[in-house]
Amino acid sequence: MPKAVLIGPPGAGKSSVGRQLAKILECEILDTDLEIERRSGKKISDIFTDDGEPVFRKIEKEVVLDALANATGVVALGGGSVLDKDVATYLANSGLPVAYLEVSISQAAPRVGFNKERPLLTINPRQQWSALMAVRKPIYESLATLQVLTDNRKPIDVAREIASALGVSS
Repeated sequence: MPKAVLIGPPGAGKSSVGRQLAKILECEILDTDLEIERRSGKKISDIFTDDGEPVFRKIEKEVVLDALANATGVVALGGGSVLDKDVATYLANSGLPVAYLEVSISQAAPRVGFNKERPLLTINPRQQWSALMAVRKPIYESLATLQVLTDNRKPIDVAREIASALGVSS
């Protein structure tokens, strides 16, 4: 069972906060985006381009559900993984600590660079990010057992706040 699950939009800091949180909790981190790339042998942007979003979402669902069931450390989920009903249901019923990392668009933009490695943000990235958040924010909020704003904060400081909420001093 994971010690913590991190959810949130692109640029919230799930990967970097996750690495810091794993150090504090003295455990592994499983970043599902990296695991998708490892298992498929392709970058996520290439999966979107070559195979399409439905194929990516199918792979993502398998990787995420496997991670949620079997990982023993920190799990950082891809931003869109919570859109899958099975993933959302699993999280809602799991009793796992789920931290929603909130970020404003002004902070997310420089973090993600709105580049080609983020396939859903390539055309009019600010508008796309805002549209993604209109759909995803209520889902993130409903699944979270903890919400943490990451704006103008270092990953270690966010990780310490999450660890404290988990009852672990850093």
